[in-house]
Amino acid sequence: MKVMLFGATGMVGRGVLRECLAADDVEHVLSVGRTSTGVTASRLRELVLSDLFELAGHETEISGYDACFFCLGVSSAGMNEASYTRITFDLTLSIATLLSQMNPRMTFIYVSGVGTDEGEKGRSMWARVKGRTENEIRKLPFKRAYMFRPAAILPVNGERSKVQALNWFYAATSWLLGPLRGLIGGYVLTTEDVGRAMLNVARTGWNKPVLEPADIRKASTP
Repeated sequence: MKVMLFGATGMVGRGVLRECLAADDVEHVLSVGRTSTGVTASRLRELVLSDLFELAGHETEISGYDACFFCLGVSSAGMNEASYTRITFDLTLSIATLLSQMNPRMTFIYVSGVGTDEGEKGRSMWARVKGRTENEIRKLPFKRAYMFRPAAILPVNGERSKVQALNWFYAATSWLLGPLRGLIGGYVLTTEDVGRAMLNVARTGWNKPVLEPADIRKASTP
């Protein structure tokens, strides 16, 4: 399986990259992002672009892939709707549309979030924008497209969020989040859970297009 990964320098994306490189059936990983991952591996290649809206023009490099794991995103904190929409909706759809044209047999997995508003009419700005993004991705001519909606994600292999406040939160609560995993089902996931679930869903599919936390937890096991 040949995998393309967006957002590999973020907490979730770095965990997904780790699982991809550990999987025997992943023969090649292309990381696409604004900065290098800093990871060296024989199966990893990087495409570093200062502006991801300029992915067009790299058609040869992004063709022939079986799956795309889209972990790129930003926090909506402190952002107005226009700015958040440009990154969350406009950029995502620009990339996804191009990939669907170049890789019609691709499975596309998008990291969204629990509480996403697929009706696009709720009061929460981020939830509306994420919902609109999900809806438009599902219209694209991919072989299959899945929306992952995690809630709490616990970094377990040294991954760090780009949002410093989240790193402080994980440092302060990791003693509690670990035990809670066994008490509240899939609500608390790990970066390993998310990466392994993506690989399993890319391999064999899933019975519905939207995976809530408990679904992701279930999909993470063979």
